[in-house]
Amino acid sequence: MTLWMALALSAVAAYLLGSVNSAILVSRLLAKDDIRAHGSGNAGMTNMLRTFGRKAALLTTLGDLLKAMAAVLLARGLVAATGTAAGFDPGYAAGFFVLLGHIFPVFFGFRGGKGVMPALGVVLLVDPVAFLVLLAVAVPVFLAVRIMSVVSLASAALLPPVTLVLCLLRQADPLVPTLATALYAALVAVSHRENIRRLRAGTEKRIVPKQRD
Repeated sequence: MTLWMALALSAVAAYLLGSVNSAILVSRLLAKDDIRAHGSGNAGMTNMLRTFGRKAALLTTLGDLLKAMAAVLLARGLVAATGTAAGFDPGYAAGFFVLLGHIFPVFFGFRGGKGVMPALGVVLLVDPVAFLVLLAVAVPVFLAVRIMSVVSLASAALLPPVTLVLCLLRQADPLVPTLATALYAALVAVSHRENIRRLRAGTEKRIVPKQRD
């Protein structure tokens, strides 16, 4: 198997893994319902928290993180099996496709989530330091505003410059990591377009979990 074949296979596998939407599966298993029929209609952790409570939101979060991490590990394994160095972490490429699958899942009519948790799962593996930097920013922002879309958009906007700075500090080639994380940020921003409209109108809701647990 050549390097390009390995990258192509990892891209397909990442997209299919991303298409396994945790929120939809958890809502169907726990509540015999579809999360997309409730609240914002989004198949993600925040809508799960508001609609079905903390347990459902936690299971959704774990599922989204784990599928993204699996995509990264699989891409690394496939490329390593070729015996050829890619010149960059193939997990970055897999990350783009797992986000694409999460937002536009082939198994669920191309209506999925917003990509935040899978993006965090990818970053946790490809650059743990960047993950910690985002976490250090996200926690106080969330505590201050209690609006998840603000936290998500702020984290997405910070990811490319944080990645670039870390690459320069490490004297590593910043091209692929910075480009990949910029694509992640773009996908998250596009998936949050309705939230952006509500933020501008001042109608975006704060997180208030429904007590069902």
